[in-house]
Parts: sequence; C-alpha cells; structure tokens
Amino acid sequence: MPLNDNLRGAAFMTASMAGFAVEDMFLKAAANKMPLGQVILIVGLSGMVFFGLLSLLRKEPPLPRAFLHRALIIRSGFEIAGRLFYSLAIALTPLSITSAILQATPLLVVAAAAVLFGETVGWRRWSAVAVGFVGVLIILRPGLDGFSTLSLLALAGMVGFAGRDLATRAAPKVLSNRQLGLAGFAMLASAGGILLAFSGGARMPDLQGLGLLTGTAIFAIIGYHALTSAMRTGEVSFVTPFRYTRLVFALILAVLVFGERPDQWTLFGSALIVASGIYALARANRKA
Repeated sequence: MPLNDNLRGAAFMTASMAGFAVEDMFLKAAANKMPLGQVILIVGLSGMVFFGLLSLLRKEPPLPRAFLHRALIIRSGFEIAGRLFYSLAIALTPLSITSAILQATPLLVVAAAAVLFGETVGWRRWSAVAVGFVGVLIILRPGLDGFSTLSLLALAGMVGFAGRDLATRAAPKVLSNRQLGLAGFAMLASAGGILLAFSGGARMPDLQGLGLLTGTAIFAIIGYHALTSAMRTGEVSFVTPFRYTRLVFALILAVLVFGERPDQWTLFGSALIVASGIYALARANRKA
C-alpha cells in the first residue's frame, strides 16, 4: 500500500482517538449536570438517528435480519456491559485512570482469542500480555492506600469491550460499518435506558447541559467515522498502533480540564500497557 495511504490512515486514526477522548471529556462534564443514564441514552439515540439515515441514503436496511444472528446478540450484550461500566467509570473516577485501563483491551483480546478461538500466541506475546496486565495492577494498586473500588468499573468496561471485539469476529460479514455503527449506538442507548431506570431523576437540561450533550454526541460520531476511515485507508498493521494516542489526548484533557494530577505510578503503569500493546501487535504482524 502506498506510504501516503498509510499516513492518511494514521491521521484518521489519530483524529478518531482525539474525538473519542473529547467525547469522554464532554460525557464526564455532562454527567455533573444531569443523570448519567439520561446522557448516554440521548447520545445513543442521536447516533442511531445519524447512522440510520446514512444507511437509508446508501439504500441499506437500517435493521437487517443479520442483527438477529447469534454472534450479533452476544456482541450486543458485551457492548451494553462495556458501554455501561465504562461510562460509569468516566463519570465517577479520574479520566486519566479510566483511559489508561481501557488501553489494555487489545491485550485481553489477544489472550481470549488464544483460549476461545485457538489462535497461536507465542511466548513473547504472552509475555507482553502479562506485562500489560502488570501495568493495570500498578494503576489499580489493589490492597494499597491508593486503591479505589470504583476503579474496578473501568476494568469491567474493558472486559465488556474485549468481549464485543471478540464477538465481532464471528459477526456476519454482510453488515456495513453504518449498520454496525447503528447497532453500537443502539447498545449505548440501551445501557443508558437501563441505568436511568435504576437511578431515575431525568430532567430537562438547561442551555449548558444541551451544549454538553451536543458535544458528546458530535464527537462520538466523529470518532466512529474517523475510525472507519482509518481502517479502510491504511494498512491495519501500520494504522492500529495509533490507537494508543487516545491515552495522550485523555491525559492532556484530564490535566487541563479537570485538574487531575496523575502520579508517577499511574504514568508508569500506562507506559507499560502501551509499550506491551504495541509490542504484541508488532509480533503478530511479524508472524503474519
């Protein structure tokens, strides 16, 4: 593939990760103005409308029969769990910690794919997975003074997203990215509805709340669209490592917007996760 395509793909991926990081920032701010369930329900419905209209414009059925495929149903369950727990983690814990833990998702996918799908994973990649999870433990610090049980929400969200990614491999190939986008935002809306049903308290947002909701929805859609463009433009092996730029953007926003001050252990654990993830990806590409 021409170098220019790879560079464009890397730019799209970086833009996507910036979009998702800004989405998290708006989500965290919006959750301080209104119930979190209400926020993610509205954002999910907004994304459904957007991708539903795109599907209609491309003459694709927004709700194809393939949505009833067993793999899609399993994927939807993991998607709801991932969205629900990750959104709770964003709202209730420091953005820097939640974003750092999320970066371990590809490592969990590697380990689970070896166990569930029989994929061959050499000792070097298993070592990278182990180092990455050590990084997660360093961030969480279970049993120490810095440990917070709320940080387990990010861990549960990571497991949900890893399950979603694994189930996607078995999903029908006939679904377009627009249809999968609609399904993803439908699960976000479902997670919001579940949370709102338990918490209650929905209310009409004020002008500032509307602005935060709009920002969350817009950057969620931008992030997804840029991600799709990235995976279609460059080589996967070249483009995928740029996913880790999300942590850089998240740390910058956490410091500038929310006044967070990640300690040296959080930064060290984050570096371990990112380094091991990139190494595991490089080994997989070399083998291929």
